[in-house]
Amino acid sequence: MLKVGILVSGGGTNLQAIIDRIENQEIKNAKIVTVVSNRKKAYALERAKKHGLSTSWISPITYETREDFDQALINHFQALEVDLVVLAGYLVVLGSRFINAYRNRIINVHPSLLPAFSGDGFYGLRVHEAALDRGVKVSGATIHFVDEGTDTGPIVAQKTVEVLETDTPETLQKRIMEEAEWQLLPEVINQIARGQLEVIHGKVFQKKSV
Repeated sequence: MLKVGILVSGGGTNLQAIIDRIENQEIKNAKIVTVVSNRKKAYALERAKKHGLSTSWISPITYETREDFDQALINHFQALEVDLVVLAGYLVVLGSRFINAYRNRIINVHPSLLPAFSGDGFYGLRVHEAALDRGVKVSGATIHFVDEGTDTGPIVAQKTVEVLETDTPETLQKRIMEEAEWQLLPEVINQIARGQLEVIHGKVFQKKSV
């Protein structure tokens, strides 16, 4: 059974998509053992509680250094024997100590087709504003493993979404969430739970022996 720990900062729509897929058995051999937020009043925590999930508030503002914060996260996840860390709308940059502790076991969803519209400052509506300013015809979402860079880790999966001439950043964001993020993230978790993925020389492959 894959033990999943989820990091959230906001409303938790991606969290809800994962919860739904686990409850209806679309994701098999996985369970959420903890939902952690850096924001005490994040609605994502309420979503988790409604489904009987364990929640915690662990914030960098309560620690003297970021290294202490990273170690607190590590201690929390290791105590629960977490196998996979999922960033589901998490707005805190993880330090190298945490990343090293969970190398190739942290996944993030980014609302573009990486490497497009990525890096420092590209999150939330800013990604979609940049895509529309550039005039792209398709956008989408990417699931990637997290490394020390910003949106630079090995790409796991991508899904495209058509960009409409009438789109605003808000409408494009909503459609990418509905058509890509909420579909792709649970699918990748299911693949990891089934042992279907491996990282070789910085690239992600389907295991041939599965």
